Amino acid sequence: MPRRILIPVAALALLAGPAAAADAPAPGSLEDAVRLTLEREAAAGTRIAIEFPPPPAAAVAALAGCRRVEPFLPAGARLWGRTAIGVRCAEGGHASAFLPVVIKVHAQAVAAARTLPPGTVIGPEDVALAEVELTNGPGSALADPQQAIGHTVARAIPAGAAVRRESLRVLHAVSAGDSVRVVYAGPGFSVSADGKALAAAQEGQAVRVQTESGRVLTGVARPGRVVEIQAF
Repeated sequence: MPRRILIPVAALALLAGPAAAADAPAPGSLEDAVRLTLEREAAAGTRIAIEFPPPPAAAVAALAGCRRVEPFLPAGARLWGRTAIGVRCAEGGHASAFLPVVIKVHAQAVAAARTLPPGTVIGPEDVALAEVELTNGPGSALADPQQAIGHTVARAIPAGAAVRRESLRVLHAVSAGDSVRVVYAGPGFSVSADGKALAAAQEGQAVRVQTESGRVLTGVARPGRVVEIQAF
């Protein structure tokens, strides 16, 4: 169970600006306590940077009578981007409030080695592993350069920025209406037939196909417009 961090509530005034802090010199720092709480909760292998926008006046007023407050994470809170962390009165009252924070998460991920304009087919020299800010953009950053190589850029990726799935064109192994080779494979045998894909699918996804005889089957999309059906 995480260690509780109790700090003087006077430190809250330091976040509200010079006017509020003038009469409340604090021996401890609420910012430090919040930072420790968030760093403990951060995922392994990540580095976080935290910014503290000025708190709402209502939060400062709600906790004004407390002698000590305790940071806590609201239920379902995501430690990502613009969010909030709670502080509750641990001594001298029962009030609680939420303080705005901006959490920037950094980790090793695939980054663009140069600016990659739309339409670029990514080669090995275009990407490298580097520490990037994961929170600086929507979607998920790729973890392995091989996940990017050979794909086409859909949205420009600045040099040094994370390469995200959402920035790449989706490559379909088969598209709806494609003529495909339906391969029935089992222990010691493999039989193939012609068919037509009834939907688009990426490699490894399930897809329905119609054979020349009219039967509709479900298989797994493979490169080269192949749909594989395992016989057990």
